[in-house]
Amino acid sequence: MLADTSAAGRLAAALRPRPALAALYQQAWSAMEDENAAEAWAGHVLVLLNANAGATCLTTLLRLRAPAAVLAQTAAFTTDICRHAGAAAAVTCLETWDRLRVAGLWPGFVLVAQCAPECVAGLAANAAAVVQAVGGGGFADFAALGLKAAGRDKARRAAFFALNDPLARRALAQGEGSGFAIQERRLKLFGTALWGRIPALRPLPAAEGRPPPRRTSMSDGVVLLPDTYPGVPPAAQAALYRAAVAHALAHLMAGAPRQKIGTLKPLQLALAGVIEDARVEALMLRRFPGLRHLWAPYHVAQPEGGTAPALLARLSRALFDPAYEDNHGFIAKGRALVAAADPFDPEACRRIGGLLGNDLGQARVQFNARTHVVEPAYRDDGLGLWDFGDKAEAPTEMIDLMVEAARVRQEAGDDGRTEQGPPETAARARAVAAPQPDSVLLARYPEWDRTQGIDRPDWTAVRAVPAVMGDIRRLDAALDSVPDLRRRVARLVRAAKPGRPQRLKRQPDGMDLDIDAVLDAEIAREAGEMQGERVYRSTALQTRDLAAVVLVDVSESTRTGGVLDIERVAVTLLAEAMAGLGDPFALMAFASDGRDQVRLTRIKDFAEPFAPPARARLAGLTPGLSTRLGAALRHAGAELAGVRSFRRLVLVLTDGEPSDIDVPDPRDLVEDSRRAVLGLRARGIDAFGVVLGTGGAENAARMFGRSGYVALRRLEDLPARLSDLYFRLSRR
Repeated sequence: MLADTSAAGRLAAALRPRPALAALYQQAWSAMEDENAAEAWAGHVLVLLNANAGATCLTTLLRLRAPAAVLAQTAAFTTDICRHAGAAAAVTCLETWDRLRVAGLWPGFVLVAQCAPECVAGLAANAAAVVQAVGGGGFADFAALGLKAAGRDKARRAAFFALNDPLARRALAQGEGSGFAIQERRLKLFGTALWGRIPALRPLPAAEGRPPPRRTSMSDGVVLLPDTYPGVPPAAQAALYRAAVAHALAHLMAGAPRQKIGTLKPLQLALAGVIEDARVEALMLRRFPGLRHLWAPYHVAQPEGGTAPALLARLSRALFDPAYEDNHGFIAKGRALVAAADPFDPEACRRIGGLLGNDLGQARVQFNARTHVVEPAYRDDGLGLWDFGDKAEAPTEMIDLMVEAARVRQEAGDDGRTEQGPPETAARARAVAAPQPDSVLLARYPEWDRTQGIDRPDWTAVRAVPAVMGDIRRLDAALDSVPDLRRRVARLVRAAKPGRPQRLKRQPDGMDLDIDAVLDAEIAREAGEMQGERVYRSTALQTRDLAAVVLVDVSESTRTGGVLDIERVAVTLLAEAMAGLGDPFALMAFASDGRDQVRLTRIKDFAEPFAPPARARLAGLTPGLSTRLGAALRHAGAELAGVRSFRRLVLVLTDGEPSDIDVPDPRDLVEDSRRAVLGLRARGIDAFGVVLGTGGAENAARMFGRSGYVALRRLEDLPARLSDLYFRLSRR
């Protein structure tokens, strides 16, 4: 008799020696109606059994009663949790799900099990409170918020999932589906569906000493959304956020570059904003008519009231809603001017706003720019439309208002809470010069979020830290101990002739004919003159044309085994070779202490000779901190981008294992480094990794590509291999 090879048959056979579990299995199996789902369920239970999940976990799972499809899904999630966090955590999650019966629990449990397994029990213990506050649909978002906020800080992670962290309490207090922190992921998906690419969404929390922001703001393509909408019921905030994002995307898709304010008064600027809002929404509605149902509930103005805010709200509704009736002459004129304007003319908003503003000014309608709040609530504050340059002629109160708004946006942008941004190919560094106690902020760069599949704009900060001058005598002594190697490198320098291929015309031999020379020779023959013999064309590498940046990892991993000492010798030999070849190059060392402290030490700049000061900086390097490689690669590429050269190369010395204190999963930084390398190559910059030891070889292959790295089994080989490698790369 053939054995039953199905998952159910194999599970039944495996449970025969355990009568209690076998009886529970038979009871559960007999209650299932969907054979395919039951087979899937049995397969996951069999995996748990083979993984020694324990009798308690299996008993809890076998006792559950639900439709077969639900049980199969539950068993799959349980298997995943058990694999990452252990059987005890899986039992806790099963019991919590059985008590609450909320399907949305499982994605949150699995996420925490994968990233913070020690916190699964704390999240399960408070699952009822979280579900009551944010709903089943927001449970996974709440879990993701805690993981992002805490990073690798285990104490803060535990406090968050125990609901003792202020951010956790604030997220729960905002209610189901409310607050930017809870809505962020859904808004990203919604915006991507509309726009075709991931929008850059960022929180705009209240600044100290100022009231909380009440409207969306926009700055250089980034949409800044309030942490929460004051006075809006929690249940209504999700729809308001969607309406706000859709309106902001209308500006990004159909809007115009910032305009000079010139002599426009505050009221005219506000009116121009109303006209521009109506224009971009009308264009958006041509593509997505359904957005009218999203925006319409917020247009509630009635044909009454003659104050500036009332008239602005009435005009907004009149331009949005064709069925709205308002006999006020100002409203009628506004409708007529907009109807007569070209909807694709962005200058119309300024022109019409100026005309309508003059009318209200002559009617002595008062307008306070500082207290004005744009209506309806989903629209942005309008300040992103204008260029308030140093020579702007706008009234002082409007200039002050713009400066204040910009300050709030800057403070919000530096808190690092955003997870979204434009694609890597479109991301550029944002140069900054704000000093820190022991460092200078050079630039901010994006970082790839592996789990969300997005770039986080301006997520990392690269800071220049002062170099410590070391004793070059020790470095010279180390070099004197390898005289044969120095002579070998010197021979390579003398023999090297790589560079840009140059076309040589009128050569005596070659693989191709030089057409010009052939024609001249034929003309000479017809004229009876002596024909030239130089009618060939060839190429030769006559001059070098390569610029390079050498990035040296000086993280804590270089402390053991004298790694940094050997790196110094290898880099010095390479620098001497590059200097002998005349190649422009820069030497930089990097380490990190969180995303806001990617610390860069300049050993040598491009314009500086490799002289005693640079050697002293190299000798003074000390190991410590972590390895946020992607940010260092992006900055090296930014510096190389300004160097005129036929070929550009970033050469990295590292252990191949990126990590940092605020990144729980090292795979995140591996994928970010890979994105950084791809971004460099898209800009014509080669990146090559020299991995010390074989532990990081797999990561290096992922980051640099199979042919983009070399792993050195013996650290002692580095000084010789590094220079050889550079000469080989320069001939590519």
